[in-house]
Amino acid sequence: MKIVIFGASGMTGHGVLRACLLDPAVTRVLVVVRSPLGISHPKLQEVIHQDFTDLSAISEQLAGHDACFYCLGISSAGRSEAEYTRITYDYTLAAARAVSASNPGLTFTYISGEGTDSREDGRSMWARVKGSTENALLAMPMNAYMFRPAYIRPRHGAVSRTPVYRVLYALTSWLYPLLRRLSPGHTTTTEHIGRAMLAVTRPGAVEQRILYSPEINRLGGDSGAAA
Repeated sequence: MKIVIFGASGMTGHGVLRACLLDPAVTRVLVVVRSPLGISHPKLQEVIHQDFTDLSAISEQLAGHDACFYCLGISSAGRSEAEYTRITYDYTLAAARAVSASNPGLTFTYISGEGTDSREDGRSMWARVKGSTENALLAMPMNAYMFRPAYIRPRHGAVSRTPVYRVLYALTSWLYPLLRRLSPGHTTTTEHIGRAMLAVTRPGAVEQRILYSPEINRLGGDSGAAA
């Protein structure tokens, strides 16, 4: 299986990339990035590209893949709706159109978030934009899956690119076992997300197209501890 990943330099993307490189069924992983990851692996290929609204220049490299795992995203904090929409909606749809055009039958997974507004009419700006993005992806001619995790525990060296989130994770990581016990339906890890993305590429693995933490953990092989 050949995979394309957007957002491999982020916290969730790190976990997804790691899962792909470890999976023997994956023969090639193409990452689309603005700067080199600094990682060397026999399966890994990098495409350096700057304009994520126009991927026509790398269309040939995007051909011949079975799945696209889209993990690129930003926090809405301190950003205008126009800026957040450009990165969250425009970038995502440009990637989806580019990879689906050259890969019939493609599986496309998108990292969204718990609380996403599918009706696109709520007060929360980020939730409306995420909902609009999800709805557009689900309407496209491809096998699209929306991942809506709540709290994500970084694993195996994954680090958030958002400074505030890095501080919060550092301060609250010791609370994760308690959070896991008190609210198991709202917690997952970067490791489980990566495995779950691979799982949905298998025919019949899951029926629903919008997946929350419990289903992500089940597909990711959670034994109940989500270590």
